[in-house]
Amino acid sequence: MKREHTDILIIGAGPAGSVAAGLLRKQGHQVLILEKETFPRFSIGESLLPQSMAYIEEAGMLQAVVEAGFQFKNGASFARGERYTEFDFRDKFSAGWGTTYQVQRARFDHVLAKEAERLGTEVRYRHEVLAVDLAGEQPVVTVRDPAGETYEVSSAFLLDASGFGRTLPRLLDLEYPSNFPVRGAIFTHVKDNMPLGGEFDRQKIRISVHPEFCDVWYWTIPFSDGRCSQGVVAHTDFLARYTGTDTERLQQLVSEEPGLARLLANAEWDTPARHITGYSANVKSLWGRGYALLGNAGEFLDPVFSSGVTIAFKSASLAAACLDRQFKGETVDWEADYARPLKAGVDTFRVFVESWYAGGFQQVIFHENASPEVRRMIASILAGYAWDTSNPYVADAKRRLGVLEALCAQ
Repeated sequence: MKREHTDILIIGAGPAGSVAAGLLRKQGHQVLILEKETFPRFSIGESLLPQSMAYIEEAGMLQAVVEAGFQFKNGASFARGERYTEFDFRDKFSAGWGTTYQVQRARFDHVLAKEAERLGTEVRYRHEVLAVDLAGEQPVVTVRDPAGETYEVSSAFLLDASGFGRTLPRLLDLEYPSNFPVRGAIFTHVKDNMPLGGEFDRQKIRISVHPEFCDVWYWTIPFSDGRCSQGVVAHTDFLARYTGTDTERLQQLVSEEPGLARLLANAEWDTPARHITGYSANVKSLWGRGYALLGNAGEFLDPVFSSGVTIAFKSASLAAACLDRQFKGETVDWEADYARPLKAGVDTFRVFVESWYAGGFQQVIFHENASPEVRRMIASILAGYAWDTSNPYVADAKRRLGVLEALCAQ
C-alpha cells in the first residue's frame, strides 16, 4: 500500500482543523488536512463569540472573514414571556474583541479552509480515515480516497478535528459518556421576513425560553441575507411528544412561545428541518502519544451559549503552541500544557450551562436590579472569555454563581 509522510496530519477541515493548520503553517510546519466531506457543507453552531476573533486573527485569516459579508454580532438577547434582557458584548469585563459575526457555517467553514490552503496547507476533500496505528514511532493512518483506493499517511503528530464525526475517539475507544442529560435539537433555516428596525435586533442572537418549561429553549440566529437559523433544544422525551415531520414539529414548538411566534409570523419555512440527539460527548483523554483531540472531537457541552466554535479555536491555538515547542526540541507536557488549560475554560462554561438548565442562571439573567459590574463579568463569559481568570466568575465560577443565584432568588 502506498505510504506518504507529513509533519502534521489533521483530520477534518472544520474551524478547529483549519485554524490549527493556519497557525502551524505560520510556524513553518508541513500540514495535510484530510476531510471526509466536500465543502461547502451544512453545519450548525452558527453564532460566533467575540473571543473567537482573536484566534482567527492569530491564524492570519481575519481579513477573509471580515470581507465575507457575514452578519455583524455585538451581543445576545434573552426572552421568556414578557421578560426580556440583552447583553452588549462591547460592555464587558475582559479585554479583547467585543464583536463578531453570525455565520452560515457552510460558507464560514469553507472560507477558513480556503485560507488554510492559501497559507500552504494541502486539503484533500472526500478522503476518509479508516484506521489509525499508534504502535510505531509515529502515527500512521489508513485513508480511502474518492475513487475507493486506500493509502497510508505517517506523520510526526496527528490532530483530530473531525467534530461530531469523532474519528479518533471511535477508532481508539476513547469515548466516555457525558454526564449531561440526553437532549435533542430540531432546527432549520428560514426566510424570516422580519422588518428591519423592528422588535428583533439582528445584531444579536436571541435565546427564547419556553413559557412553561425553563429547560426548553429556542435559538434565533439572523444572517445577513434576510434569513435566520431557527432551532429548539429540549430533552428527547419532551421532543418525542410532537409528531409529524421535523419542520411540523419545530413549527408546533415555535407556536408555543408567543414572542417568537410573533417574530416568525411571516416566515417562509422553505428548508426541511432536521434533528440531532445525544450530542453532548466526552472522552477519556484529550491526548495520547502522537496525537491530540481538538474541539468537538474531544468534548461538546451544549449549544445554549454558542461555545462550541470558541472551544474549537482555543484547542487549536493551545495545540499549535505545544507543537511548535515540541518541534523545536522542547519537552511538552500535553496534560499540563494542553488538556488542563483547555478544560479550565470548558469547565467554566459547564457551570453556566448546568445552571441555565436548572433555572438559576436564568434568574440571574432576567434579574431587574442587576449590578452593572456583575453584568459586565457575565457578559465576558457569554462573549467567550471563559479562560480569563481575572474575572471572579471564571476564577471561582461555581461558588460565585451559586451566591449570585441565591441573591437573585431573594
